[in-house]
Amino acid sequence: MSMAGEMEALQKRRVLLVDDESEILTALEDLLEESYEVISTTSPKHALELLARMDDVAVIISDQRMPEMTGDQFLAQARGVSKAQAILLTGYADINAVISAVNTGGVVGYVHKPWDPELLRAIVANAADRYRLGRELALERALLQGLLESSGEAVSFKDAAGRFVRLNALKADSLGAEWSACLGRSEADFVDAARAETIARHEAQVIEGRKPVVETEDRVSGDDPARYFSVNRFPILDEQDQVSHVVTIERDITEQRLMEDRLRQSDKMQALGTLAGGVAHDFNNLLMAILGSLELAQRRMPQDERVSRYLDNAIMAGKRGAALTQRLLSFSRRKDLATQAVDVNRLVADMDELLERTLGGVVKVTLQAQDNLWSAEADPDQVELAILNLCINARDAMNDGGIITIATRNMHVEDEISDLAPGDFVVVSVTDTGTGMTEQVLRRALEPFFSTKAGKGTGLGLSMVYGLMTQLGGTVRIDSREGRGTKVELYLPRGQSALEAQETVAAPEIAKTQAARILLVDDDEGVREVTAAYLADLGHSLMEAADGPSALAILDKERPFDLLIADFAMPGMTGLDLARQTRAKRPKLPILLVTGHADMEETPEQMAVLVKPFQQAELAARIAELLRP
Repeated sequence: MSMAGEMEALQKRRVLLVDDESEILTALEDLLEESYEVISTTSPKHALELLARMDDVAVIISDQRMPEMTGDQFLAQARGVSKAQAILLTGYADINAVISAVNTGGVVGYVHKPWDPELLRAIVANAADRYRLGRELALERALLQGLLESSGEAVSFKDAAGRFVRLNALKADSLGAEWSACLGRSEADFVDAARAETIARHEAQVIEGRKPVVETEDRVSGDDPARYFSVNRFPILDEQDQVSHVVTIERDITEQRLMEDRLRQSDKMQALGTLAGGVAHDFNNLLMAILGSLELAQRRMPQDERVSRYLDNAIMAGKRGAALTQRLLSFSRRKDLATQAVDVNRLVADMDELLERTLGGVVKVTLQAQDNLWSAEADPDQVELAILNLCINARDAMNDGGIITIATRNMHVEDEISDLAPGDFVVVSVTDTGTGMTEQVLRRALEPFFSTKAGKGTGLGLSMVYGLMTQLGGTVRIDSREGRGTKVELYLPRGQSALEAQETVAAPEIAKTQAARILLVDDDEGVREVTAAYLADLGHSLMEAADGPSALAILDKERPFDLLIADFAMPGMTGLDLARQTRAKRPKLPILLVTGHADMEETPEQMAVLVKPFQQAELAARIAELLRP
């Protein structure tokens, strides 16, 4: 239908005329047909049938005295099937009929015969307008109700005194009541005193400020995890520009909040990994210079048992430093779980130095290991990370120092642990003598990124440990009392495969190769000096360069080399850039990249890589591989 047609349909409302006298109907039709679409009948029963088929009759004009039924009786029945406005038309002054029509028929107008044409037109026009307004109001109510109930947000309307005048089922459910039971009541009737005070304060802020207020609230219900809501409150102003109502829209943003936290955590861990990689490079360069110099000194020192022992101790400490660098880097890397049979007692014992250096000297760590402990099916690196995290939490809970006890035991589980399938488990517990947790903190302890450290936490929370354990098929249990310390137990599934025997690895022999001409490139003078001494001891001749451009110049001017050894990370031109340009000119020249980035997972472009710090035997072995005919 065109817009003009719609306007005409809106203007020409449908009027139903009911009178047993045909002459009266004709007179009424002549009076009204110019402004309305007129339908007429002499039978009230027929009129009811028409009303049942037509839902758009705006006005009914009915005679009172008719053979089939009286007007007030007809209008009472009509009211059950139609929303039309009713006008009673009669030539008899029967006050009882009028009262009955008003009460049961919903009559909005009463006209005597003979009628005044202008008065009747005015009454009909007024009734048609009332019908139109009623239909519009009903439509708006239906739309509002549909919007309220289909919305995924909790919506409520309150008057200026804070009483509900309208709310949807979602809001009522959040209050634990039916929506009808909330009307006319304050939200304070359904929530605790603290929350009621907060709500009243925010609503007063909206009314006084006469502008919207958006808040983020976290809510805890019983033992359930906390949920986060974005609450938008805004005022509705009346004709006097005063706040008459306050609308509140509450949206659950828990998933969004957790995703944002995960993204921030991911960014933090990525930054930590980048920082750790850079620190590891410099640290490994230092270790390379230290360990290389010690190894060279050890070979050149005269036989003195005491000095040899000192050198052995220094070399051993340097190697532990290199292993510590590798281990710390693994904590900042994200990788898939690589499960295997793990000797948990040995794993915890090997963490002794890592824990000592990480926790400092303010706490004492003791180990209570069960004999004949089963193997656990787990990723050893991730289990180390979990134990380290629990120990850090335990240390932070003991401000004045204390004792951390790491214990292991075998346990068969039937059905006493709800989130654990029955079976055999290796249990690792970390117990502290610290402040313990309140009941509220204990309920939220496993929530992602929940912390009580006021911004001082590591970000590796108990939720990460719980996620790891569940991924492995285990779980986490926490026993804590305020003022009595905390025990956290890790349940690891029993290993399905046997532990591999640990063999003592003999010191590697130095591979023998024919003397070669080598170009050595490294920007760190200490590392370059040690590597050059290694190569000289192996019988090779060499030239040295401190950067890539100098190395390219030497390659262009000097006679051919048998091997290029270049540091991976150098300012300006990296070792990889140097290797690429060298390959373009001399594709058959073997290239060995050395790097202090201990976490470099892939060999760039299938090039040979040797990680610092390395021993002379490792260097000799790689050279032998590259120069093998």
